[in-house]
Amino acid sequence: MQTGHSQVPRPDAQHAGKSGTLTAEAVPPASPPASGDPADGRVEQPSAGRRTGLLITAFTAVVVLLAGLSLSVGAGEVGPGGALDYLFDLGGARSDSRLSLVIGDLRLPRTLTAVLVGAALGVAGCLLQAVTRNPLAETGLLGVNAGASLGVVAGIALLGLDSGYAYLVCAFVGAVAASGLVLLIAGRGGGGSPMRLVLAGSALGATFGGVTSVIVVNSAETYDRFRFWVLGSLAGVEGYGELGRLLPVLVIGFAVALLVTRPLSALALGDDLARGLGHRPSLIRTSVAVAVTLLTAAAVALAGPISFLGLLAGFLARALAGTGLATRIVLAGLIGAGVLTLSDVAARVVARPFEAPVSVIVALIGAPVLIGIVRSRRLASMGMTEPATGDSPPRRRRPPVPARLAALLGRSRAAGADTDTDTDTGTGTGTGTGTGTDARSGGTRKPARASLAGTVVLRRGPVSLLVHRRPALAATGLAALGLLAVTLSAYAGQSDMDVGRTFRALFGQGDRFDVLLVQKFRLGRIVAGLAAGAALGLAGCLTQTLARNRLATPELLGVNDGATAAVLLSVSVTGTFGAWWAGPLGALAAVLVVTTVAGGLGQRGYRVLVVGLAMSALASAITQVMLARRSLSSAGSLYVWTSGSLNGRGYSVAVPVLIGLCVLVPAALAVARHLGVLRFDDATAASVGVRPDRVRTVCMLLAVALAGLAVGVCGPVAFVALASPVIASRLAGPLRVPLVGSMLTGAVLVVTADTVGRIVFSGSELPVGVVTTVLGGPFLLWVLLGRSAATRV
Repeated sequence: MQTGHSQVPRPDAQHAGKSGTLTAEAVPPASPPASGDPADGRVEQPSAGRRTGLLITAFTAVVVLLAGLSLSVGAGEVGPGGALDYLFDLGGARSDSRLSLVIGDLRLPRTLTAVLVGAALGVAGCLLQAVTRNPLAETGLLGVNAGASLGVVAGIALLGLDSGYAYLVCAFVGAVAASGLVLLIAGRGGGGSPMRLVLAGSALGATFGGVTSVIVVNSAETYDRFRFWVLGSLAGVEGYGELGRLLPVLVIGFAVALLVTRPLSALALGDDLARGLGHRPSLIRTSVAVAVTLLTAAAVALAGPISFLGLLAGFLARALAGTGLATRIVLAGLIGAGVLTLSDVAARVVARPFEAPVSVIVALIGAPVLIGIVRSRRLASMGMTEPATGDSPPRRRRPPVPARLAALLGRSRAAGADTDTDTDTGTGTGTGTGTGTDARSGGTRKPARASLAGTVVLRRGPVSLLVHRRPALAATGLAALGLLAVTLSAYAGQSDMDVGRTFRALFGQGDRFDVLLVQKFRLGRIVAGLAAGAALGLAGCLTQTLARNRLATPELLGVNDGATAAVLLSVSVTGTFGAWWAGPLGALAAVLVVTTVAGGLGQRGYRVLVVGLAMSALASAITQVMLARRSLSSAGSLYVWTSGSLNGRGYSVAVPVLIGLCVLVPAALAVARHLGVLRFDDATAASVGVRPDRVRTVCMLLAVALAGLAVGVCGPVAFVALASPVIASRLAGPLRVPLVGSMLTGAVLVVTADTVGRIVFSGSELPVGVVTTVLGGPFLLWVLLGRSAATRV
């Protein structure tokens, strides 16, 4: 039993553990092989042990060399010789005040901080990927980064703090409080399962980020300080004061990580088998979350939010070490320490006499590494390979199609060919359309309503229309809500118009000033909001259906960050803001780069997701740098737009988006039937004549175009693309792909949020993206963590 417990299989095999099977090596062979036979496990183990030892030794040496380089590079004109003299006190070098200042007070504390912070983020990322069984999880998943940012902003704006130590305290308190709240919500009634941790962290992290934006957009001074802190830097490290205060936190975090390694390895076998081995899954996950919180909170407090490093270190450690969790944790810590130390050295030299933001350097280093991993054969050892194609095509399943597939497609089949009852031989799809003809019997035509529950067949002559009641009622209700939202948005504002004057002005009657205000300014902004919201909702629905994941958005492919960077670049080139066309161009360029580098979309899409995350991190870092280098007034207005805003938007940008919707929406509805089939596996889709690759490519292009158009109008309002399909699915039912419902929900959300943002504070305006995040986060959390969440996510 000890042998089977020590040789824990990969996390992907957790389902096998339920049957009681551990590993093949745990079963003794019937007849022992000859001495020295490679098949003997006693020969293989030393080889694996030597490889692990070599990896750890090599990365340790690299970290030591990088630390020495960090001590030798920087201001003060002290090279490697002076650093060695000080370290070993050669010739009484430590008595030299200049060497003591440069090496002892500046470079050495900064180097130690870089090593410890990098190791903390690497270990935290590896732990989080192991406990969630998701190799793409990163350290911001528990809301730590968002909580730290909120703590710093609140300290600056509400308490007037302006020192590095004050930022450290606020960041640490905010990070711990946010993660604690996530753990409390995720553990309530669900045992802290990986899915609940992900959902709670995503929703609450978005809410914390929205509250941070509320404070920042209303205080230019707060934003001026926050925009430099959020980039992440080690430039403010002087002496050992800050590191000494947080060193106990880091030590406790590392200790918990080491103690939880063995139980977490057992948890990879599945909850049932882990309990059989004497472990408590809920306690294991809580311990991991505590370790991640302590490590990440201390790291963010010392160096700012550098979330991409945890993803990079954990992913690379998994690619190198395979499924051995203890080895992966050690390697992840060494990789994180090495990457952050190298990035800090590069930040000092690439922009002399200034320093570049370390988060940008980390993204520049990490993005090519991640891309190289996913393009290599190492991906197979991570359980992230694409299904076999080409040489061994998948076998077609024989008909009949399962009943659930027939229900999803909305098809009505006759019970028998020789019955006296006439039947409708048309094909009705989830989009609510179909055609029908009379059967051969020639009898009196009977209604086909009983053939499919919850539907109504409307006929006129040879044409029939299959209407699904629940989606139709949901669409009608959402349309009514949209009309109400438009009316309230046209009425709300700083003027003293009542509802009657607003209605008259909508139709061009009444006072000329009222007509000008409503039709020229408010109505144009409303139309822009409706178009952008509909595009975001539809793009989110397409992406979530393709990924078979309720948390998927076009943002995962770098669409939002690419479009945002393109719009900001157009501002730098043209000198004016308002180039809506830069949004779709940037989104298309980002997706082309991502899919080209990833080698295609694939079925499981891990390559695309990894490359998309890498490109998003890089584009986001570049965007933050562009904002940090502009004047405060210019950066403040651009920051508002990057949060999602309809300020100044009207018919000039709404009309092109509406034209795009007129082309893209019918195309999306045309592929809706095939899109519904893709919610099953590719073999099932192929058995009914659907070509998954072609449908997936078309839908992805549609989602990219829609998201790019929306970003060009109102900025990256990613939360609408996330929430709209979830809400629409709740209203329309789980058996339909809610394309129309998602469009209407997105339009209602954007217009309503814009109205709230205009009236909540007198004399100032909140961006629409901030309002949707603050108000929608708790609602989405309630939806996703409800009693039947497991059937919806």
